[in-house]
Amino acid sequence: MRHHNHNRKFGRTRNQRHSLLKGLMLAIIAHGRIETTEAKAKELRPHIEKLITTANGGTIHSRRLVIARLYNLTAEAGKLIDIIAPKYKDRTGGYTRITKLPRRAGDAAKMAVIEFV
Repeated sequence: MRHHNHNRKFGRTRNQRHSLLKGLMLAIIAHGRIETTEAKAKELRPHIEKLITTANGGTIHSRRLVIARLYNLTAEAGKLIDIIAPKYKDRTGGYTRITKLPRRAGDAAKMAVIEFV
């Protein structure tokens, strides 16, 4: 069965989609909150929440998994593991919040802010 086995394409090729999500993941780790389109925020949420859950493992293996998932960028991975993830040690999920904003003036795209709770 292919339940829940779909994602948004954003009119991009596979490599472009991965690069887009990589940039969004690194931006939210660096800044704590980002303003983007609602669809991109909703697509980003499961990726970043799984990353935080993995970072909460506290083992060398989980640390290596997070570093690999963040494309060997050890500074961002270190910030996620050492600063962000310990805040959510007692939570079982729901590390991010998506808040809807008014539509963008140029193309009327639905906008949203995704941030850590």
